Amino acid sequence: MFRISSSLWERIHHYASFPQTGVSLQQMVLFGQNPSQGTLLRGSQFLLEELPVRLAHRVKELDQLPHNLSDMPSINKVKDWYAQSFEELISFPPIRLPADIRAALLNPPTDPVSLPESFPNPSLSYQYYSDDYGTPPQSPLGIVSTPKNGKNGNGNGNGNGGGQKMRIPMERRYYANMSHVQEWPPEVREYNRTFTKTLEAIKKRHDPTVTTVAQGVLEWKRSRNARNINLDVQHWLDRFYMSRIGIRFLIGQHIALNTLQPHPDYVGIICTRANVHDIVQEAIENARFVCEEHYSMFKGPPVQLICPKDLHFAYVPGHLSHICFELLKNSLRAVVERFGPESEAFPPIKVVVVEGKEDITIKISDEGGGIPRSAIPLIWTYMYTTMEGQNIDQDFADSDFRAPMAGFGYGLPLSRLYARYFGGDLRLISMDGFGTDVYIHLNRLSSSREPLP
Repeated sequence: MFRISSSLWERIHHYASFPQTGVSLQQMVLFGQNPSQGTLLRGSQFLLEELPVRLAHRVKELDQLPHNLSDMPSINKVKDWYAQSFEELISFPPIRLPADIRAALLNPPTDPVSLPESFPNPSLSYQYYSDDYGTPPQSPLGIVSTPKNGKNGNGNGNGNGGGQKMRIPMERRYYANMSHVQEWPPEVREYNRTFTKTLEAIKKRHDPTVTTVAQGVLEWKRSRNARNINLDVQHWLDRFYMSRIGIRFLIGQHIALNTLQPHPDYVGIICTRANVHDIVQEAIENARFVCEEHYSMFKGPPVQLICPKDLHFAYVPGHLSHICFELLKNSLRAVVERFGPESEAFPPIKVVVVEGKEDITIKISDEGGGIPRSAIPLIWTYMYTTMEGQNIDQDFADSDFRAPMAGFGYGLPLSRLYARYFGGDLRLISMDGFGTDVYIHLNRLSSSREPLP
């Protein structure tokens, strides 16, 4: 059983005093094109700097949660996972390189093709604020509100908000032209391989984090006989899960660059020419399959897709697939429950995809009866589900999303975080008594950095 020692706490607090560094999709794509072992080494070194900072911020928060939430066994379990991963990263053995290779890494030639600057994520202007839930909470802990100027923990690494230490801008740390080095010594390849193995183990350890935190919130609700979770806990969950998306994305991208075979349309897990039509169509088929299986139906409600077949943009297909799958599940369930599983004719669910100057927008419209106006704020809260008697499966260890028709009230709020992660958003408009329209906005410019809490 892992225990956080006093010396480890000191290191955690030290690393948590540094700001986190946001990375844009555009920067990740340019960095990962045809990477050499030297480029991957620079990526490893960046993650060895950045991941401990992000993990330290989360451990510190997990230890200081309001309303005695930190005392829940499942929350402590997650805190220990984060601290253990933090310790593994800060104690990872440094690479020993010949003097000429070390000099090449420290002083690369001036590169005309450097990483472009990233810009503040537009999500920060409304994230965790009144636009989402109502009045922002007043917390003495300072852990539930994100500064709108993005200078505290979301800058390029050179902000100094909130008394945090300065860091070198990300563009100079994460990328360097290594083309002048013709041959890399075997130590570099071995270092990259060992570091990738460490990241794979960390990623696997954190697979059940979403459900374990959900279990911790459930323990807390039961201990207080609470029907709904407090607003400041809601805000913390948004921040925590957004951070988790970022950590897993950086780890997943680095693992993919080191292990996957090169593909003309992929840079790690980012598809530079993601076909929106194909991704949405696959989500439709998967959601209809789950719906038909859940309700024991021969044929579920039809879904009409209106989308150009040649619409491509740079995105992470897994993120878009998850968002669409969750929203389509909701629409299918609403329609089936309104008209009954035995109905012979269902009104179709319509999915319309349009490309604008800034965004690609996906609208999912159903005639499932809509949502009362008073319930609209609740649908974005965690643990809110219209399905009765939902319990969390302790053996469930998938990363974020569940296949059942209705999970434990995480589908919508998590989907919105995934949309916002790269500068998009998720909006819902309901006509009570008729149906619901959900709009997925995807930022196609891809220069927004992560909205780091």
